[in-house]
This record gives sequence, C-alpha cells and structure tokens, in this order.
Amino acid sequence: MKYSGIDLHSNNSVVTVTDDENRVVAEKRLPNDLARIIAFLLPWREEMAGVVVESTYNWYWLVDGLQEAGFVVKLANTGAIKKYDGLKHSGDEADARHLAHLLRLGILPTGTILPPEHRAVRDLARKRMQLVRSRTSHIIAIENIAARQQGIKISSNQIKKMTADEVNQMLFPSDVALAIKSNLAVVTTLSEQIDLLEKRLQERLGERPEYALLTSVPGIGRILAAIILLETGPIERFHAVGNYASYARCVDSQHTSNGKKKGEGNTKNGNKYLAWAFVEAANFAIRFNAKIKSFYQRKKAKTKGVVAIKAVAHKLCRASYYIMRDRVPFNITKAFGQK
Repeated sequence: MKYSGIDLHSNNSVVTVTDDENRVVAEKRLPNDLARIIAFLLPWREEMAGVVVESTYNWYWLVDGLQEAGFVVKLANTGAIKKYDGLKHSGDEADARHLAHLLRLGILPTGTILPPEHRAVRDLARKRMQLVRSRTSHIIAIENIAARQQGIKISSNQIKKMTADEVNQMLFPSDVALAIKSNLAVVTTLSEQIDLLEKRLQERLGERPEYALLTSVPGIGRILAAIILLETGPIERFHAVGNYASYARCVDSQHTSNGKKKGEGNTKNGNKYLAWAFVEAANFAIRFNAKIKSFYQRKKAKTKGVVAIKAVAHKLCRASYYIMRDRVPFNITKAFGQK
C-alpha cells in the first residue's frame, strides 16, 4: 500500500508518497494546480490507502478535486496532531511525511468532510456572523462619538433605524456629523446584506424538522438554530452526547494523574462557532426562563459567573444533541431536573 500526505499552503503544496516501510516513494513541491497534483499521484491511485490533506483555510478545492478523481481523502485535524518535539530539522517535507506516517499507523486524527452543498450553506451562516460583528463595530463607533460630543446615549436599535436627516438634526459639528454618517452608511449596507443572508438561510433550512425543534429550546431562536444545525452537520457522526459536547467546547479539558490535576488539554480543539452559539443561547435563556435562571443562580453561588454560564451552555448543548438525534422537542425537566 501507498500513503500520501499533502502539506497545503496558499500558493503551493508539498506532496509526499510513502510505502509500507515508511520510505519516500515520491515527493515534490507543486503549485496549487489540481490537474498537476492529480497527475503526480495518479500512478499510485489503485494502491493508495489514502491521501491526507491538512484542514487549513483553503482545503475545499483540493479535497473535492481529489475525491472526484477517485482518491480516498482524509482531512487531518491539525489541532489534534502533536509533532515530535525531538526533531532537529523540520519543514514542509517533514510535515507531509508525518501526515502519511500517521495514516499508515492508523492514528491520524481526522475531521469530517461535509458535502460541498452543506458547506456552502454553513459558510453563509458564518458570513452572516462576520457581517454582524462588523456592523457592531460601526454601531459602537457611533455610540462613542455621540457620548463624547454630547454626552448622550444612543441604543443600537436606534442607530439601526437612524437616517442621515436625523443626524443633521442632532446639531453635531459638520465634521463630526460626516463621521457619523460614514459609519451609518456602512451600518445600513451591512443590515441589508445581513437580512439577505438570513432570508436565504431560512429558505434552505425552513423545511428541516430539526430546525423547528431546536427553536423550542429557551434561548435558541431561528438564527442560533441555523448556526447550531449547520455547524453540527450530520448528528450521526457523534457516537455519544459527550462527544458532541466536547466538539462544542462545552466540557473541561484537563490532564490528571493519581487523582491530581497535572495541566490542561487543548481547550481550542472543537468548533468555535458552536461554542459561541451555546454560550449566546445560555445568556438569553437565563434572562427569559425562570427555571434556567434558577439553575444558573445556584451554580453562580458556588463558583464564578462565567463558569455558571458555561454550565447552562453545556445543558443546552446536550439537550440539542438529543433533539437533533431523536427529533423530539425540548424537555426542560430532562435538561435541568425537577427543581
């Protein structure tokens, strides 16, 4: 059997092919040209156990192309791969060989390769989050200018509805008014694009039963439900609720020995978007649901507020797993107990 590792960069890739004895059969740095990479690997396709590609920001084109060409492709979870610290020399070739080596040993940490159509819709939700963050920065800029110039407080909802004429009526100096109008124009444009993306997400997910069921969870509205559903992907890929909670970064990461804590693991290993979504849902839930608020207050009395919020997020995460797996509505008694 042959094993291949590809160290992927922005404009080129180092492609390595090794054999059962971990000997390098072929190795070459190639430009990021799909046809050339496939042509390089093609002589060993029938005996190739797999091609490992790093889960970098730009892997879509390469993984999809290799799969279409008939190769078995593995997406390496780079966050879970630890290199050997004793190496004197390291480089792109060594990285590619290491990926092939892990595949040969059967210990390669892998990520799920979701279908292109699922990734496209998921990336729409991520794009919405990016635009919302950008809009928030411009809203804060307007709030700061108003507070600095006139000592007044303008809410974010007021700013979203504000017009250029209303800015003129506030009697700011002309240069200050121009600065506010510049921010306001960006806020207006971003709001239009955010609405457009939200409409498309609703069209794509509105008919899925899991989508409606997730909105039965306190704190989870249609936007958070869309993010959770899309970032989760097929729920069957998680063998147990604990695996899902770990993926959503809703559990502790620590190393112990003889009953004593010896350090922490990789707390960033997992899906940052799911982690954000469940914490956001927890913050809304404790505001609008009395039972969840009571649970939060009991936790907060024993520990820090941020730990109590994470405890609520963990509960909502576990509940969401069963909702998506079993397609049942939220049951607050099962999630938070009788009290």
